Amino acid sequence: MRTYDLTPFYRSTVGFDRFFNLLDQVTSDGSPGYPPYNIERTGENAYRISVAVSGFSGPELSIVAKENTLTIKGEKTANENGKDNSNVLYRGIASRAFERVFQLADFVQVKSASLENGLLHVDLVREIPEAKKPRSIPITTGSAAPQVADGSKAAA
Repeated sequence: MRTYDLTPFYRSTVGFDRFFNLLDQVTSDGSPGYPPYNIERTGENAYRISVAVSGFSGPELSIVAKENTLTIKGEKTANENGKDNSNVLYRGIASRAFERVFQLADFVQVKSASLENGLLHVDLVREIPEAKKPRSIPITTGSAAPQVADGSKAAA
């Protein structure tokens, strides 16, 4: 069992409490391993979550994005043995119901989802609003006269 002590980081950071709490949750052994998934960075502000959903079809999967949470659910509908009257001697492909929840950062939105070759791909994009983007603040020298908010010059 691997454990990481993140308490030194709590003392030296301000405002990153949620980030370290998420790290604690990821490193805990309480998260189930089914179905397996990958998270990739496909661009500067683009990401892709790939979930292995072999045996599931499109109507048996659901993707819900609410606030900063992305939930992927899979539930098999009818018994697949009933359609061709065959008996399964060994079932190695898991087809149990699942629910996988991902916490998304601020301003991350789901762009698209596709199902191909047993993998569910969910494409995400981070779109920061113009008001939240960093902006450059000009620095004036001490010799410049101060300006009043309405644009007129202050009386000297």
